[in-house]
Amino acid sequence: MRDGGPLWQRRLADAAATPAEAAVRIVERWLLGRLRHRIFYSLAEVNAAIGQLLHDLNDKRVLRRVGATRRQLFEELDRPALRPLPVERYVFAEWRIRRAGLDYHVEIERHYYSVPYRFAREQVEARITANTIEIFHKGERIAAHRRSSGNGKHTTIPDHMPSAHRRFADWTIERIQREASAMGPDVALLCERILADRPHPEQGFRACLGIIRLNKSFGRDRVNAACGRALEIGARTYGSVRSILDNHLDRTAASNGAAPHEPIHHANIRGPRYYH
Repeated sequence: MRDGGPLWQRRLADAAATPAEAAVRIVERWLLGRLRHRIFYSLAEVNAAIGQLLHDLNDKRVLRRVGATRRQLFEELDRPALRPLPVERYVFAEWRIRRAGLDYHVEIERHYYSVPYRFAREQVEARITANTIEIFHKGERIAAHRRSSGNGKHTTIPDHMPSAHRRFADWTIERIQREASAMGPDVALLCERILADRPHPEQGFRACLGIIRLNKSFGRDRVNAACGRALEIGARTYGSVRSILDNHLDRTAASNGAAPHEPIHHANIRGPRYYH
């Protein structure tokens, strides 16, 4: 065991310490001084020795200035002021501000959690713990989910969903299909497959709207070409289309002169939903 360093370093540290820190250092040195010549062969032996010394320090040694032991002072002053421990253990949580998408899902750590559809486009607060996700709107909890891994998928509570094809905000499945078709056949086909792949079509709104809005930054022709490239490689996400555009891969899609390889679709071929 070490004694805490040279004397001048200890005095300098004591001068900068708070009263509580100084008291802890006094007890620490008192213990080290009495154990410095002993040899221990296990952590249990050390703990037993420290426990006996603390019993002597707190229950038997009388403080000269107050004429009482530390135990007596604790029973007289501290214990009456103590409150019972909380019934539930403290849980560390992070709070983050988010905005629900048109698909009434909130993105947290690359996973999407549903809120009641009437809160689409609303700003919300997310309380994130190791096991749960709670979502609040103006102080009221509107959703609670078990936390999932960041796999880019959706966790949807059925009661949060609108009825089939019900209009919320100003978007519907039909409008998305119409907007996609106006941009080009490959955009329309990719959006169609994104919506078909989801257990609930509304879960594909975010990806489809993101792809449609790429028109503002890259133009209709490039977005359509990028969707064609995505269809060739079997990618059906907004992120994939955006990556193709950012890396200018849409301009090399047909550079080798080979015909694009259309994914095979057949009733006997199992899709991704088979495994979930």
